Amino acid sequence: MSNEQIDIAIVGGGISGVYSAWKLQKEFPGKKIVVFEGSDHIGGRLLSVKPPHITDMVAELGGMRILENNQKLIVDLIAELNTLLPADEQITLYDFPVDEPQNIAFLRGVFLRLSDFATHPDKVPYNLSFLEKGDGPGTIIVNAIEQIVPGITDISLTDEERREMTKNATFDGLPLYKCGFWNLLYRVISSEGYQFSMDAGGYDSTVLNWNAADAIPWYLSDFGISPHYKGFTNGFQQVPITLANLFETGGGDIRLNQQLRGFEWMNDHFELALNEGEIISTGKLILAMPRRALDLLSPHSPKLQEIQPLISTVTPRPLFKLFTTYGSPWWRISGYTDADGNFVPVESGRSVTDLPVRQTYYWPKSDGTPSIRGRSMLLASYDDGNNVGFWDGLRPQRKLGWQEGRSHAVLNDPFIGEDDNEIKAVDGGLNQTWDQYKAPRRMVIEIARQLRQMHDLDYTPIVRSAAFRDWGEDPYGGGWNSWNIGVKSWEVRDQIVHPIADCPLYICGEAYSDAQGWVEGTLQTADIMLASFLNKPVNAGKKTLPVAEMEHS
Repeated sequence: MSNEQIDIAIVGGGISGVYSAWKLQKEFPGKKIVVFEGSDHIGGRLLSVKPPHITDMVAELGGMRILENNQKLIVDLIAELNTLLPADEQITLYDFPVDEPQNIAFLRGVFLRLSDFATHPDKVPYNLSFLEKGDGPGTIIVNAIEQIVPGITDISLTDEERREMTKNATFDGLPLYKCGFWNLLYRVISSEGYQFSMDAGGYDSTVLNWNAADAIPWYLSDFGISPHYKGFTNGFQQVPITLANLFETGGGDIRLNQQLRGFEWMNDHFELALNEGEIISTGKLILAMPRRALDLLSPHSPKLQEIQPLISTVTPRPLFKLFTTYGSPWWRISGYTDADGNFVPVESGRSVTDLPVRQTYYWPKSDGTPSIRGRSMLLASYDDGNNVGFWDGLRPQRKLGWQEGRSHAVLNDPFIGEDDNEIKAVDGGLNQTWDQYKAPRRMVIEIARQLRQMHDLDYTPIVRSAAFRDWGEDPYGGGWNSWNIGVKSWEVRDQIVHPIADCPLYICGEAYSDAQGWVEGTLQTADIMLASFLNKPVNAGKKTLPVAEMEHS
Protein backbone atom coordinates (compact mmCIF):
# COMPACT_ATOMS: atom_id res chain seq x y z
CA MET A 1 0.00 0.00 0.00
CA SER A 2 3.03 2.28 -0.18
CA ASN A 3 2.34 5.52 -2.11
CA GLU A 4 -1.34 4.66 -2.45
CA GLN A 5 -3.39 7.40 -4.14
CA ILE A 6 -6.72 8.52 -2.65
CA ASP A 7 -8.96 11.53 -3.16
CA ILE A 8 -9.94 12.56 0.39
CA ALA A 9 -8.24 11.46 3.60
CA ILE A 10 -10.04 11.95 6.92
CA VAL A 11 -7.91 11.42 10.01
CA GLY A 12 -9.95 10.56 13.08
CA GLY A 13 -12.69 8.01 13.54
CA GLY A 14 -14.68 9.95 16.11
CA ILE A 15 -18.11 11.26 15.28
CA SER A 16 -16.82 14.30 13.38
CA GLY A 17 -14.67 12.08 11.15
CA VAL A 18 -17.27 9.45 10.25
CA TYR A 19 -20.04 12.07 9.96
CA SER A 20 -17.90 14.08 7.51
CA ALA A 21 -17.04 10.93 5.56
CA TRP A 22 -20.71 9.94 5.28
CA LYS A 23 -21.71 13.41 4.11
CA LEU A 24 -18.89 13.68 1.56
CA GLN A 25 -19.67 10.26 0.16
CA LYS A 26 -23.11 11.54 -0.77
CA GLU A 27 -21.54 14.51 -2.57
CA PHE A 28 -18.77 12.52 -4.27
CA PRO A 29 -19.95 8.92 -4.74
CA GLY A 30 -17.14 8.18 -7.19
CA LYS A 31 -14.30 9.52 -5.04
CA LYS A 32 -11.99 7.36 -2.97
CA ILE A 33 -12.56 8.55 0.61
CA VAL A 34 -10.66 6.88 3.44
CA VAL A 35 -10.99 7.36 7.22
CA PHE A 36 -7.81 6.64 9.18
CA GLU A 37 -8.29 5.94 12.90
CA GLY A 38 -5.31 5.53 15.22
CA SER A 39 -7.08 3.31 17.76
CA ASP A 40 -8.83 -0.03 17.37
CA HIS A 41 -12.38 1.32 17.42
CA ILE A 42 -14.74 3.93 15.99
CA GLY A 43 -16.21 6.60 18.24
CA GLY A 44 -13.38 8.67 19.73
CA ARG A 45 -14.62 10.03 23.05
CA LEU A 46 -17.87 8.14 22.66
CA LEU A 47 -17.05 4.80 24.26
CA SER A 48 -19.88 2.45 25.28
CA VAL A 49 -19.15 -0.94 26.85
CA LYS A 50 -21.25 -3.73 28.34
CA PRO A 51 -20.48 -4.59 31.98
CA PRO A 52 -19.91 -8.29 32.70
CA HIS A 53 -23.05 -10.29 33.54
CA ILE A 54 -25.37 -7.26 33.28
CA THR A 55 -27.31 -7.52 30.05
CA ASP A 56 -29.63 -4.54 30.49
CA MET A 57 -27.06 -1.77 31.05
CA VAL A 58 -24.43 0.01 28.97
CA ALA A 59 -21.55 1.84 30.65
CA GLU A 60 -20.67 5.16 29.00
CA LEU A 61 -16.95 5.63 29.56
CA GLY A 62 -17.15 8.70 27.32
CA GLY A 63 -20.03 10.98 26.36
CA MET A 64 -23.30 9.80 27.88
CA ARG A 65 -26.15 12.18 27.08
CA ILE A 66 -27.58 14.98 25.00
CA LEU A 67 -29.74 18.01 25.74
CA GLU A 68 -32.90 17.24 23.84
CA ASN A 69 -34.42 20.71 23.87
CA ASN A 70 -31.54 22.78 22.52
CA GLN A 71 -29.21 20.43 20.64
CA LYS A 72 -30.93 20.36 17.28
CA LEU A 73 -28.02 18.97 15.24
CA ILE A 74 -27.67 15.69 17.12
CA VAL A 75 -31.45 15.29 17.53
CA ASP A 76 -31.98 15.78 13.79
CA LEU A 77 -29.08 13.45 12.95
CA ILE A 78 -30.56 10.66 15.06
CA ALA A 79 -33.93 11.15 13.38
CA GLU A 80 -32.30 10.99 9.94
CA LEU A 81 -30.30 7.87 10.77
CA ASN A 82 -33.40 6.14 12.09
CA THR A 83 -35.08 6.56 8.72
CA LEU A 84 -32.24 4.47 7.25
CA LEU A 85 -32.21 1.75 9.91
CA PRO A 86 -34.49 -1.25 10.36
CA ALA A 87 -36.84 -1.14 13.34
CA ASP A 88 -34.70 -3.43 15.49
CA GLU A 89 -31.57 -1.28 14.97
CA GLN A 90 -33.06 2.14 15.74
CA ILE A 91 -31.18 4.63 17.91
CA THR A 92 -33.49 5.03 20.89
CA LEU A 93 -33.27 7.39 23.88
CA TYR A 94 -34.47 7.50 27.46
CA ASP A 95 -34.91 10.28 30.03
CA PHE A 96 -31.59 10.71 31.84
CA PRO A 97 -32.16 11.91 35.43
CA VAL A 98 -29.64 14.03 37.29
CA ASP A 99 -30.56 15.73 40.58
CA GLU A 100 -33.20 13.96 42.66
CA PRO A 101 -34.19 15.68 45.95
CA GLN A 102 -33.49 12.58 48.10
CA ASN A 103 -29.98 12.17 46.74
CA ILE A 104 -26.89 12.94 48.72
CA ALA A 105 -24.58 15.91 49.08
CA PHE A 106 -21.61 15.01 51.28
CA LEU A 107 -19.80 18.33 51.73
CA ARG A 108 -17.15 19.35 54.27
CA GLY A 109 -17.87 16.18 56.21
CA VAL A 110 -21.60 16.92 56.51
CA PHE A 111 -24.20 14.47 55.18
CA LEU A 112 -27.03 16.29 53.39
CA ARG A 113 -29.83 15.65 50.92
CA LEU A 114 -29.95 17.77 47.78
CA SER A 115 -33.32 19.04 48.99
CA ASP A 116 -31.63 20.43 52.11
CA PHE A 117 -30.13 23.27 50.07
CA ALA A 118 -33.60 24.84 49.97
CA THR A 119 -35.48 23.26 52.88
CA HIS A 120 -32.76 23.26 55.55
CA PRO A 121 -30.24 25.92 54.45
CA ASP A 122 -28.76 26.19 57.96
CA LYS A 123 -27.39 22.67 57.56
CA VAL A 124 -25.29 23.67 54.54
CA PRO A 125 -21.69 23.94 55.86
CA TYR A 126 -20.78 27.10 53.94
CA ASN A 127 -20.86 30.69 55.14
CA LEU A 128 -23.21 31.86 52.40
CA SER A 129 -24.45 35.41 52.13
CA PHE A 130 -28.06 36.31 52.88
CA LEU A 131 -28.86 36.35 49.16
CA GLU A 132 -27.19 32.99 48.52
CA LYS A 133 -28.58 30.99 51.44
CA GLY A 134 -31.40 28.68 50.44
CA ASP A 135 -30.25 28.36 46.84
CA GLY A 136 -28.64 25.40 45.16
CA PRO A 137 -25.29 25.66 43.36
CA GLY A 138 -26.82 26.13 39.91
CA THR A 139 -29.15 28.88 41.10
CA ILE A 140 -26.27 30.81 42.68
CA ILE A 141 -24.30 30.76 39.42
CA VAL A 142 -27.35 31.63 37.31
CA ASN A 143 -28.14 34.58 39.58
CA ALA A 144 -24.53 35.71 39.28
CA ILE A 145 -24.70 35.46 35.48
CA GLU A 146 -27.84 37.61 35.47
CA GLN A 147 -25.92 40.31 37.34
CA ILE A 148 -23.07 40.11 34.85
CA VAL A 149 -25.32 40.20 31.76
CA PRO A 150 -28.77 41.52 32.75
CA GLY A 151 -31.62 39.80 30.91
CA ILE A 152 -29.62 36.82 29.69
CA THR A 153 -31.47 34.30 31.86
CA ASP A 154 -34.83 35.09 30.21
CA ILE A 155 -36.20 31.62 29.37
CA SER A 156 -37.56 32.84 26.02
CA LEU A 157 -34.03 33.40 24.66
CA THR A 158 -32.33 30.85 22.44
CA ASP A 159 -28.74 29.74 22.88
CA GLU A 160 -27.77 31.72 19.79
CA GLU A 161 -29.40 34.88 21.17
CA ARG A 162 -27.52 34.47 24.44
CA ARG A 163 -24.27 34.10 22.53
CA GLU A 164 -24.97 37.33 20.69
CA MET A 165 -25.55 39.04 24.04
CA THR A 166 -22.24 37.90 25.53
CA LYS A 167 -20.41 38.60 22.28
CA ASN A 168 -21.35 42.28 22.61
CA ALA A 169 -21.51 42.63 26.39
CA THR A 170 -19.01 44.31 28.68
CA PHE A 171 -18.35 44.20 32.41
CA ASP A 172 -16.69 47.12 34.14
CA GLY A 173 -15.83 48.52 30.70
CA LEU A 174 -14.12 45.34 29.45
CA PRO A 175 -15.54 43.06 26.71
CA LEU A 176 -16.61 39.73 28.16
CA TYR A 177 -14.33 37.77 25.85
CA LYS A 178 -11.40 39.44 27.61
CA CYS A 179 -12.73 38.43 31.03
CA GLY A 180 -12.28 35.19 32.95
CA PHE A 181 -15.44 33.47 34.16
CA TRP A 182 -13.97 32.84 37.63
CA ASN A 183 -12.87 36.48 37.88
CA LEU A 184 -16.39 37.72 37.11
CA LEU A 185 -18.09 35.30 39.48
CA TYR A 186 -15.86 36.49 42.30
CA ARG A 187 -17.07 40.04 41.66
CA VAL A 188 -20.75 39.23 42.20
CA ILE A 189 -20.90 36.30 44.68
CA SER A 190 -19.08 35.50 47.90
CA SER A 191 -16.03 33.26 47.97
CA GLU A 192 -18.05 30.75 50.01
CA GLY A 193 -20.86 30.91 47.46
CA TYR A 194 -18.36 30.19 44.71
CA GLN A 195 -16.81 27.26 46.59
CA PHE A 196 -20.21 25.81 47.42
CA SER A 197 -21.25 26.09 43.78
CA MET A 198 -18.11 24.24 42.68
CA ASP A 199 -18.29 21.55 45.36
CA ALA A 200 -22.03 20.88 45.15
CA GLY A 201 -22.16 21.38 41.39
CA GLY A 202 -19.93 18.35 40.86
CA TYR A 203 -17.51 19.96 38.38
CA ASP A 204 -14.41 22.10 38.88
CA SER A 205 -13.41 23.19 35.38
CA THR A 206 -16.80 24.63 34.34
CA VAL A 207 -16.50 27.56 36.78
CA LEU A 208 -12.74 28.08 36.49
CA ASN A 209 -11.16 30.84 34.45
CA TRP A 210 -12.09 30.48 30.82
CA ASN A 211 -13.50 32.89 28.28
CA ALA A 212 -16.54 34.45 29.96
CA ALA A 213 -18.25 35.26 26.65
CA ASP A 214 -18.37 31.52 25.96
CA ALA A 215 -18.66 30.20 29.50
CA ILE A 216 -21.87 32.10 30.29
CA PRO A 217 -24.12 30.82 27.47
CA TRP A 218 -22.47 27.40 27.77
CA TYR A 219 -23.29 27.21 31.48
CA LEU A 220 -26.87 28.34 30.98
CA SER A 221 -27.39 25.72 28.29
CA ASP A 222 -25.98 22.84 30.32
CA PHE A 223 -26.81 23.60 33.95
CA GLY A 224 -28.84 26.74 34.18
CA ILE A 225 -32.30 26.78 32.67
CA SER A 226 -34.33 23.55 32.89
CA PRO A 227 -31.96 21.17 31.08
CA HIS A 228 -33.63 17.99 29.82
CA TYR A 229 -31.15 15.18 29.26
CA LYS A 230 -31.51 12.04 27.18
CA GLY A 231 -29.41 8.87 27.38
CA PHE A 232 -28.93 6.14 24.79
CA THR A 233 -30.54 2.72 25.09
CA ASN A 234 -27.72 0.97 23.21
CA GLY A 235 -24.96 3.39 24.14
CA PHE A 236 -23.98 6.72 22.59
CA GLN A 237 -21.29 4.99 20.53
CA GLN A 238 -24.10 3.52 18.43
CA VAL A 239 -24.31 6.88 16.62
CA PRO A 240 -20.75 6.97 15.16
CA ILE A 241 -20.83 3.22 14.53
CA THR A 242 -24.03 3.64 12.53
CA LEU A 243 -22.45 6.46 10.51
CA ALA A 244 -19.36 4.31 9.90
CA ASN A 245 -21.48 1.35 8.78
CA LEU A 246 -23.45 3.52 6.35
CA PHE A 247 -20.22 4.98 4.97
CA GLU A 248 -18.72 1.52 4.44
CA THR A 249 -21.95 0.19 2.93
CA GLY A 250 -21.73 2.99 0.39
CA GLY A 251 -18.23 1.93 -0.61
CA GLY A 252 -16.20 3.95 1.90
CA ASP A 253 -13.01 2.69 3.52
CA ILE A 254 -12.25 2.82 7.25
CA ARG A 255 -8.84 1.71 8.48
CA LEU A 256 -8.29 1.18 12.21
CA ASN A 257 -4.95 1.18 14.05
CA GLN A 258 -3.57 3.68 11.52
CA GLN A 259 -1.82 6.51 13.37
CA LEU A 260 -0.86 9.56 11.38
CA ARG A 261 2.81 10.30 12.12
CA GLY A 262 3.07 13.45 9.99
CA PHE A 263 2.19 14.96 6.64
CA GLU A 264 3.59 17.31 4.02
CA TRP A 265 1.92 19.45 1.37
CA MET A 266 3.83 19.36 -1.91
CA ASN A 267 3.02 19.65 -5.61
CA ASP A 268 -0.72 20.06 -4.98
CA HIS A 269 -1.12 16.95 -2.87
CA PHE A 270 -0.52 15.72 0.68
CA GLU A 271 1.80 12.90 1.60
CA LEU A 272 0.70 11.21 4.81
CA ALA A 273 3.16 9.18 6.85
CA LEU A 274 1.33 6.39 8.66
CA ASN A 275 2.39 3.34 10.65
CA GLU A 276 5.65 1.59 9.74
CA GLY A 277 6.63 4.06 7.05
CA GLU A 278 3.49 3.67 4.95
CA ILE A 279 2.90 6.68 2.65
CA ILE A 280 -0.53 7.76 1.39
CA SER A 281 -1.01 10.46 -1.24
CA THR A 282 -4.24 12.45 -1.09
CA GLY A 283 -5.65 15.53 -2.73
CA LYS A 284 -7.54 16.80 0.31
CA LEU A 285 -7.01 16.27 4.02
CA ILE A 286 -9.49 16.59 6.89
CA LEU A 287 -8.12 16.44 10.44
CA ALA A 288 -11.01 15.37 12.68
CA MET A 289 -8.74 15.08 15.69
CA PRO A 290 -8.68 16.32 19.31
CA ARG A 291 -6.75 19.49 20.06
CA ARG A 292 -4.02 17.54 21.88
CA ALA A 293 -3.64 15.18 18.91
CA LEU A 294 -3.00 18.21 16.69
CA ASP A 295 -0.29 19.33 19.12
CA LEU A 296 1.38 15.92 18.97
CA LEU A 297 1.30 16.03 15.17
CA SER A 298 2.46 19.63 14.73
CA PRO A 299 6.24 19.06 15.11
CA HIS A 300 6.08 16.64 12.16
CA SER A 301 3.79 18.73 9.95
CA PRO A 302 4.92 22.24 8.90
CA LYS A 303 1.44 23.27 7.82
CA LEU A 304 0.15 22.73 11.35
CA GLN A 305 3.00 24.81 12.73
CA GLU A 306 1.76 27.68 10.56
CA ILE A 307 -1.62 27.64 12.28
CA GLN A 308 -0.47 26.86 15.82
CA PRO A 309 -1.86 30.21 17.10
CA LEU A 310 -5.33 29.07 15.99
CA ILE A 311 -4.91 25.58 17.44
CA SER A 312 -3.83 26.97 20.81
CA THR A 313 -6.92 29.17 21.30
CA VAL A 314 -8.51 26.42 23.41
CA THR A 315 -7.38 24.50 26.49
CA PRO A 316 -8.06 20.77 26.97
CA ARG A 317 -9.81 19.92 30.25
CA PRO A 318 -9.31 16.55 31.95
CA LEU A 319 -12.22 14.21 32.64
CA PHE A 320 -12.23 10.86 34.43
CA LYS A 321 -14.86 8.11 34.72
CA LEU A 322 -14.91 4.99 36.86
CA PHE A 323 -17.74 2.43 36.74
CA THR A 324 -18.28 -0.29 39.36
CA THR A 325 -20.67 -3.26 39.37
CA TYR A 326 -22.37 -5.03 42.29
CA GLY A 327 -24.61 -7.97 43.08
CA SER A 328 -27.40 -5.60 44.17
CA PRO A 329 -28.15 -1.83 44.24
CA TRP A 330 -27.00 -1.30 47.84
CA TRP A 331 -27.28 2.51 47.56
CA ARG A 332 -31.08 2.32 47.81
CA ILE A 333 -30.78 1.91 51.60
CA SER A 334 -29.28 5.42 51.78
CA GLY A 335 -32.76 6.88 51.32
CA TYR A 336 -34.98 8.26 54.10
CA THR A 337 -38.47 7.91 55.58
CA ASP A 338 -40.75 10.83 54.74
CA ALA A 339 -43.36 12.50 56.95
CA ASP A 340 -45.99 9.96 55.89
CA GLY A 341 -43.82 7.03 56.91
CA ASN A 342 -42.90 6.07 53.35
CA PHE A 343 -39.34 5.06 52.58
CA VAL A 344 -37.84 7.10 49.72
CA PRO A 345 -34.82 5.24 48.30
CA VAL A 346 -31.79 6.66 46.55
CA GLU A 347 -32.04 4.98 43.16
CA SER A 348 -31.58 7.37 40.22
CA GLY A 349 -29.77 10.54 39.22
CA ARG A 350 -26.58 11.53 40.98
CA SER A 351 -25.13 12.42 44.36
CA VAL A 352 -22.28 14.89 44.84
CA THR A 353 -19.36 15.37 47.21
CA ASP A 354 -16.19 17.39 47.64
CA LEU A 355 -14.26 14.12 47.97
CA PRO A 356 -12.20 13.24 44.87
CA VAL A 357 -15.07 10.99 43.73
CA ARG A 358 -17.04 14.23 43.10
CA GLN A 359 -20.11 12.75 41.39
CA THR A 360 -21.76 9.34 41.60
CA TYR A 361 -24.52 8.35 39.17
CA TYR A 362 -26.89 5.52 40.06
CA TRP A 363 -26.76 4.04 36.61
CA PRO A 364 -30.11 3.31 34.92
CA LYS A 365 -31.13 0.30 32.92
CA SER A 366 -31.13 0.58 29.15
CA ASP A 367 -34.77 1.69 29.19
CA GLY A 368 -34.03 4.49 31.65
CA THR A 369 -35.65 2.85 34.67
CA PRO A 370 -33.69 2.60 37.93
CA SER A 371 -32.13 -0.64 39.09
CA ILE A 372 -34.04 -1.83 42.15
CA ARG A 373 -32.76 -5.39 42.49
CA GLY A 374 -30.17 -7.79 41.11
CA ARG A 375 -26.89 -6.97 39.43
CA SER A 376 -26.39 -3.22 39.20
CA MET A 377 -23.87 -0.56 38.28
CA LEU A 378 -22.62 2.83 39.41
CA LEU A 379 -20.82 5.54 37.58
CA ALA A 380 -18.92 5.62 40.83
CA SER A 381 -16.76 8.62 40.01
CA TYR A 382 -17.18 11.30 37.38
CA ASP A 383 -14.68 14.03 38.00
CA ASP A 384 -12.63 16.70 36.28
CA GLY A 385 -9.96 19.30 36.90
CA ASN A 386 -7.49 18.71 39.73
CA ASN A 387 -9.50 15.79 41.07
CA VAL A 388 -8.37 13.66 38.12
CA GLY A 389 -4.84 13.85 39.46
CA PHE A 390 -5.92 12.09 42.65
CA TRP A 391 -6.20 8.81 40.77
CA ASP A 392 -2.71 9.05 39.27
CA GLY A 393 -1.16 7.31 42.27
CA LEU A 394 -3.61 4.43 41.98
CA ARG A 395 -3.22 3.57 38.30
CA PRO A 396 -0.53 2.84 35.67
CA GLN A 397 1.44 5.61 34.07
CA ARG A 398 -0.57 7.46 31.47
CA LYS A 399 1.97 7.04 28.68
CA LEU A 400 2.16 3.27 29.13
CA GLY A 401 -1.60 2.94 29.07
CA TRP A 402 -1.79 4.78 25.75
CA GLN A 403 1.11 3.01 24.05
CA GLU A 404 -0.12 -0.47 24.90
CA GLY A 405 -3.63 0.33 23.71
CA ARG A 406 -5.21 -1.04 26.88
CA SER A 407 -4.95 -0.54 30.61
CA HIS A 408 -1.55 -1.68 31.91
CA ALA A 409 -3.46 -2.61 35.05
CA VAL A 410 -5.14 -5.53 33.33
CA LEU A 411 -1.76 -7.19 32.92
CA ASN A 412 0.06 -6.30 36.12
CA ASP A 413 -2.40 -5.30 38.85
CA PRO A 414 -5.83 -6.82 38.19
CA PHE A 415 -8.74 -6.41 40.55
CA ILE A 416 -9.63 -9.98 41.42
CA GLY A 417 -13.36 -10.73 41.30
CA GLU A 418 -15.72 -13.14 39.66
CA ASP A 419 -15.35 -11.44 36.28
CA ASP A 420 -11.58 -11.44 35.91
CA ASN A 421 -10.15 -12.46 32.55
CA GLU A 422 -13.56 -12.51 30.90
CA ILE A 423 -13.52 -10.72 27.56
CA LYS A 424 -16.68 -10.91 25.57
CA ALA A 425 -18.16 -9.28 22.48
CA VAL A 426 -20.42 -6.28 23.00
CA ASP A 427 -23.87 -6.02 21.45
CA GLY A 428 -24.81 -3.55 18.76
CA GLY A 429 -21.52 -3.56 16.87
CA LEU A 430 -19.46 -2.11 19.74
CA ASN A 431 -16.09 -3.84 19.67
CA GLN A 432 -14.62 -2.54 22.92
CA THR A 433 -14.86 -4.69 26.02
CA TRP A 434 -15.03 -3.90 29.71
CA ASP A 435 -11.79 -5.72 30.46
CA GLN A 436 -9.83 -3.42 28.17
CA TYR A 437 -10.46 -0.67 30.72
CA LYS A 438 -10.46 -2.68 33.94
CA ALA A 439 -9.50 -0.66 37.02
CA PRO A 440 -6.55 -1.73 39.18
CA ARG A 441 -7.03 -3.10 42.69
CA ARG A 442 -5.88 -0.02 44.61
CA MET A 443 -8.24 2.24 42.67
CA VAL A 444 -11.17 -0.06 43.43
CA ILE A 445 -10.33 -0.19 47.14
CA GLU A 446 -10.17 3.60 47.30
CA ILE A 447 -13.41 4.14 45.40
CA ALA A 448 -15.19 1.75 47.78
CA ARG A 449 -13.84 3.65 50.79
CA GLN A 450 -15.05 7.01 49.50
CA LEU A 451 -18.47 5.65 48.52
CA ARG A 452 -18.96 4.33 52.06
CA GLN A 453 -18.05 7.72 53.50
CA MET A 454 -20.18 9.63 51.03
CA HIS A 455 -23.27 7.45 51.68
CA ASP A 456 -22.77 7.45 55.47
CA LEU A 457 -22.53 3.66 55.64
CA ASP A 458 -20.28 1.32 57.63
CA TYR A 459 -20.21 -1.26 54.86
CA THR A 460 -20.84 -1.55 51.13
CA PRO A 461 -20.94 -4.84 49.19
CA ILE A 462 -17.92 -6.05 47.28
CA VAL A 463 -17.21 -4.52 43.91
CA ARG A 464 -17.70 -7.27 41.33
CA SER A 465 -15.83 -5.49 38.52
CA ALA A 466 -14.63 -1.99 37.70
CA ALA A 467 -13.59 -0.10 34.56
CA PHE A 468 -12.18 3.41 34.12
CA ARG A 469 -11.21 5.87 31.43
CA ASP A 470 -8.99 8.91 31.90
CA TRP A 471 -9.52 11.23 28.94
CA GLY A 472 -6.46 13.26 29.84
CA GLU A 473 -4.32 10.54 28.29
CA ASP A 474 -2.73 11.07 24.89
CA PRO A 475 -3.81 11.50 22.20
CA TYR A 476 -6.96 13.12 23.66
CA GLY A 477 -5.44 15.37 26.30
CA GLY A 478 -8.84 16.03 27.85
CA GLY A 479 -12.49 15.13 27.81
CA TRP A 480 -13.53 18.56 26.57
CA ASN A 481 -11.99 21.92 25.68
CA SER A 482 -12.63 25.53 26.68
CA TRP A 483 -11.95 28.79 24.86
CA ASN A 484 -9.07 30.84 26.24
CA ILE A 485 -9.58 34.29 27.68
CA GLY A 486 -9.10 37.02 25.07
CA VAL A 487 -10.08 34.86 22.09
CA LYS A 488 -12.91 35.90 19.78
CA SER A 489 -14.22 32.37 19.50
CA TRP A 490 -16.78 33.23 16.84
CA GLU A 491 -13.94 34.22 14.52
CA VAL A 492 -11.63 31.28 15.26
CA ARG A 493 -14.52 28.80 14.96
CA ASP A 494 -15.11 29.76 11.33
CA GLN A 495 -11.47 30.31 10.40
CA ILE A 496 -9.90 27.10 11.69
CA VAL A 497 -12.07 24.80 9.56
CA HIS A 498 -10.06 25.92 6.50
CA PRO A 499 -7.13 27.79 8.01
CA ILE A 500 -4.87 28.19 4.92
CA ALA A 501 -6.55 29.70 1.88
CA ASP A 502 -4.43 28.03 -0.83
CA CYS A 503 -4.17 24.61 0.83
CA PRO A 504 -7.00 21.99 1.00
CA LEU A 505 -6.39 21.30 4.68
CA TYR A 506 -9.50 21.20 6.89
CA ILE A 507 -10.04 20.83 10.62
CA CYS A 508 -13.17 19.99 12.64
CA GLY A 509 -14.07 18.79 16.10
CA GLU A 510 -15.68 19.71 19.40
CA ALA A 511 -12.73 21.85 20.54
CA TYR A 512 -13.48 24.80 18.26
CA SER A 513 -17.26 24.97 18.64
CA ASP A 514 -19.96 26.83 20.53
CA ALA A 515 -20.88 23.62 22.37
CA GLN A 516 -17.56 22.41 23.70
CA GLY A 517 -17.74 19.05 25.42
CA TRP A 518 -20.84 18.03 23.46
CA VAL A 519 -21.41 16.07 20.26
CA GLU A 520 -23.53 19.05 19.24
CA GLY A 521 -20.32 21.08 19.01
CA THR A 522 -18.65 18.34 17.00
CA LEU A 523 -21.47 18.37 14.46
CA GLN A 524 -21.49 22.17 14.35
CA THR A 525 -17.85 22.45 13.34
CA ALA A 526 -18.19 19.52 10.95
CA ASP A 527 -21.05 21.31 9.19
CA ILE A 528 -19.07 24.56 8.98
CA MET A 529 -16.07 22.64 7.64
CA LEU A 530 -18.16 20.80 5.05
CA ALA A 531 -19.69 24.07 3.87
CA SER A 532 -16.21 25.44 3.31
CA PHE A 533 -15.04 22.19 1.69
CA LEU A 534 -18.00 22.23 -0.72
CA ASN A 535 -18.07 26.02 -1.12
CA LYS A 536 -21.69 26.10 0.02
CA PRO A 537 -23.46 28.61 2.27
CA VAL A 538 -22.99 28.25 6.00
CA ASN A 539 -25.18 29.64 8.73
CA ALA A 540 -23.18 32.38 10.44
CA GLY A 541 -25.35 33.62 13.25
CA LYS A 542 -28.53 35.36 12.19
CA LYS A 543 -28.08 35.26 8.43
CA THR A 544 -26.74 32.88 5.83
CA LEU A 545 -23.59 33.95 4.01
CA PRO A 546 -21.58 32.29 1.27
CA VAL A 547 -18.32 30.95 2.66
CA ALA A 548 -16.18 33.45 0.76
CA GLU A 549 -18.23 36.37 2.05
CA MET A 550 -18.27 35.04 5.58
CA GLU A 551 -14.50 34.87 5.74
CA HIS A 552 -14.22 38.59 5.01
CA SER A 553 -17.24 39.89 6.92
